[in-house]
Amino acid sequence: MLHLRDLGLIRENIMTVTGHTMKENLDWWEHSERRQKMKQKLKEADQIDADEVIMSKEKAKERGLTSTVTFPTGNIAPEGAVIKSTSIDPSRLDKNQIYYHKSTAKVFTSEASAIEAIKTKQIKKGDIMILTGCGPLGTGMEETYQVTSALKHLSYGKYVTLITDARFSGVSTGACIGHVGPEGLADGPIGKLQDGDLIEVRIDAKHLEGSINFIGHADQEFSSEEGARVLASRKVNPNIQPAEKLPDDTRLWAALQKVSGGTWKGSVYDVDRIVEVLAAGEKALKEK
Repeated sequence: MLHLRDLGLIRENIMTVTGHTMKENLDWWEHSERRQKMKQKLKEADQIDADEVIMSKEKAKERGLTSTVTFPTGNIAPEGAVIKSTSIDPSRLDKNQIYYHKSTAKVFTSEASAIEAIKTKQIKKGDIMILTGCGPLGTGMEETYQVTSALKHLSYGKYVTLITDARFSGVSTGACIGHVGPEGLADGPIGKLQDGDLIEVRIDAKHLEGSINFIGHADQEFSSEEGARVLASRKVNPNIQPAEKLPDDTRLWAALQKVSGGTWKGSVYDVDRIVEVLAAGEKALKEK
């Protein structure tokens, strides 16, 4: 909280339930006896300096630390995606800190099928795994840690790239690209990829830029623009289906946020847009 204050991300003049402003509370806490005791306990128990855990931007820069995430786009993820780029094995980066992987896709439409493929050694060194149908419309906001964890423990896991519309938490490691948008069940390009499609992944871990594109097949390579046209002409993989036991309230939330612009626009409700779509649907039904 105190470091967020240093970054100027807290409105210090707001009143709190204590009857004091946020600034007054933070001033008290920063110099409180309790805080000093807790910092001392942390130092004695784990030899950790509390001031070295969360740092200001200036201090992080002095230590050589950089931002941890990259948000790649491309014809597979027109709305965006995210990867914890600092978790990519350093040996897979070139001298310019760029991760590059071009290979054919192996497509899965459920987390269970992807895990089974890993366990039965169907996933080989150099593969690119596509896991689709696991976004909000398919599973809510379920975390797919089992897949990333399984890859982490493969002896050749650092040579495998995962691209998915599913969600990750902070524990994901390796070349795992998630939150691809639009998701497969929202007619997103990731839901139209097929086994054998040629995929190109480029992540600049230094400048935090990246791209993920479908660029052809094993016997034919073309531009990312042509890849976008091919994907637009395809139908969504028929095997993509919402989870059978997805709760009704989760299904409703996912449908409403899809209409509102999807997860990459904040997963919030655009009431005017929702009303507009409902009205258009009602009109279409009456005209039938």
